[in-house]
Parts: sequence; C-alpha cells; structure tokens
Amino acid sequence: MRFLHTSDWHLGQTLHNFDRCHEHEHFLSWLIDTLATHDVDALLIAGDVFDNANPSAASQKQFYSFLQRAKHRLPHLNIVVIAGNHDSPGRLEAPRPLLEGLDVTVVGHVRRGEDGEIDLDQLMIPLLRRDRTVAAWCLAVPFLRPGDVPRADNAVDPYQAGIALLYQQLLERVRARRASGQAIIALGHCHMLGGEASEESERRIIMGNAEALSDSIFDASVAYAALGHLHKAQRVGKREHIRYCGSPLPMSFTEIDYAHQVLSVDLEGESVSQVSELRVPRSVDLLRIPRNPATVSEVLAALAALESASMTETHRQPYLQVRVRLDGPEPGLRARIEAALEGKHVRLAKIETTFSRRESHDDVRIPAEELDRIQPEEIFKRLYLGKYGAVAPDEQLAAFGQLMLGSADEAGSK
Repeated sequence: MRFLHTSDWHLGQTLHNFDRCHEHEHFLSWLIDTLATHDVDALLIAGDVFDNANPSAASQKQFYSFLQRAKHRLPHLNIVVIAGNHDSPGRLEAPRPLLEGLDVTVVGHVRRGEDGEIDLDQLMIPLLRRDRTVAAWCLAVPFLRPGDVPRADNAVDPYQAGIALLYQQLLERVRARRASGQAIIALGHCHMLGGEASEESERRIIMGNAEALSDSIFDASVAYAALGHLHKAQRVGKREHIRYCGSPLPMSFTEIDYAHQVLSVDLEGESVSQVSELRVPRSVDLLRIPRNPATVSEVLAALAALESASMTETHRQPYLQVRVRLDGPEPGLRARIEAALEGKHVRLAKIETTFSRRESHDDVRIPAEELDRIQPEEIFKRLYLGKYGAVAPDEQLAAFGQLMLGSADEAGSK
C-alpha cells in the first residue's frame, strides 16, 4: 500500500489581509494530480484543515469540493482526516453522514460511551487495499484537549500522561485486532519534544510548552507516525518513520525558505519500505527585500532595482515584505516605499521595522509621583529620548501637540 501524508492546509488563511484562495486551489489541484500520478491508495490529513474554527463558506466549499473531486478521480482512495487545534471538531464532523458515503473518515472528537470510557474503536480506521482487504490500521487521533484524555492517576503532568495512556490503550487494542502483515499507522496533531516551530504562524497549543510530547508514545509496533501542527517538514528525534510533513504553503514570511512538501509512504507488510518527499510547487512567491534589515536609503535602492514579471492578475503577484532598520521614527516611510514600488507587479504585504540599538537612558524613567506634576509634552520628550537616544524633533512634537489638542476637543464635545 502507498499513502500520502499531508497536513496544515489552513484553508481560508489570509497573509496580511491578502486572500490566498488561489494558492490553495492550485495546491489542491496539484494534490489530486499527484495522487493519481503516484497511484496512491490512501490520503491522511493530519489536522488544521482550516485556518480557524469558523471557516468561511468559500473555504468549506473548497475543502468539500476537493474531497468530491479526489474520490471521483480515484474511487478506491481511502481518505482519513483529523481535526487540528485550529479546527472546530464539531464543524469538521458535521457532514460526516454525507462523507461516509464517499468513504471519507473524519475524526474531530474523542467520543465517550455512556459509561464515560473513551470509544477507542472510533479512533481505529482500517485502510483498505483495492480488493477491500485491510492493509493497515490508522490510529486517527485528533488534537487532544485536556478533557479528551484518560485520567492518569498520580501523574506529575496529567495531560501528557493521559496522552501516553491513550496511545497505549489504542496500541493494545489494535495489536489484538490486526492480522499478521497489517501495519499500524499513527495519525496525530500535536507538538513533539524537540520539534522546530515557525516563529510567526503556529499557534501555541497550551501555554508553558506543556504540550511537547516525547516520541516514546510511539512504540516499535508503529510503522509510521504521520504528524501535523509544525509547519516545517522534519523528522522527530532523527527517526525516519516519525515525521511532520509540514504545511503545503508558507504561512508567514518566516517560512519563506521551508521545503514545502507532502510525503509518499510505501508499506511492505507491517513495515515502511520507503518514504519519498514530493515538493509542492509554489504558485505565488514570497519576497523579503532586503533579506536582512537595512537602512532606508539601502532599502529604497533595492526596491528601485527590483525586477518583477508583468502580471495583470493580482492574485498571481508575489507578496513582498520590506525590512527596514531605523534610527528613529520615519513618518513618511510607507509613502516612500510605495513610490519606489510604482509600476512593480508585487503586493506590499508587510513593512518590518527594527531600530538600531542605542545606549540605554536610565535617567528618563518617570517616577509615578511625578506624573501628575509634569505636562504630557514633557513625558513624550523623555520617553522619546529613552527609546531613540535622541531629542524629539520639532515635527514630532508638533504632531504630538495636534494629537493632544484633538483628544481634548473630542473629550469636550461629549
């Protein structure tokens, strides 16, 4: 059997207010072609299908249209989807009766029976060969919240211990059920210990890094662990069979150099015989100019020298992040950058400003007892000096004065 491992689509995501529907549609069309070209038997989607728990009608239509097209193109295809921490479990499972008619399995919740015990069978999905015999068992474990895991008595960390106990119970159950030659695949959405996270676009699951799990939860009987949550494709603990496939699109400019991919996994009996990385073509480029923050004059020169292909279709134009290093406020910066980009076929997504380090000015601290005795302009001057190490220029003081005057007028009118 051959299956494809993918995750973290984040349908409906916007990049600094730019819609990414075109990029997602390009990826989904490529994915269907890839499934057919590589003669794939199963597709495992490891969570974060949508970017938020209340996805738009357009992003939901995009997802369910993909499922319908994929099954029409490959009627034999097993599809298993789990919820990630960005997904609403209930919303993802809502069309489950219809999806079951397409042989699509969606697991959003960890269900419990009337006795309060977890329904383990609901999390054990058989992956079928084309002759309808079972080739493998998929342990489809969605993102787990503290209330989803079994109680682990006397544990130092009940959440982590509960997750480990759940996997232990599942593995015991599936080992008792599987026949000889049937592999065990773990499908999960979680943060593994040592995993490298994206700086900007990955939402922390639980505060305090309590979510980081040990790879020991996957014992030797697990042929492959197909993980979601981290956007960078990576192995866990340098183990070839425990993998994050990563997101198919860069979700922020910090992911500009990631190797976005899906993973093709071949099974031979109970073991993995090969894992292949299939790179996702990038339909829209992300540009950082310059690569490292530079002065305003250097940035404007780099933008003037930027060569861009002529693209009248806005949704195909590259996204641009401009990185500027400043010595102080630059009120007209955006206008100057936009002027330098006149006629360039790019979309200005973000201006990232950093300030040169200056010697600290401890003497600008204002004791609380002084605040009611000094004027707002004096407070502004001291804070400006402390942040920028320079005297506030006249134009800044004038702007501050206008702001204060406008605030006073508004207060007087109420």
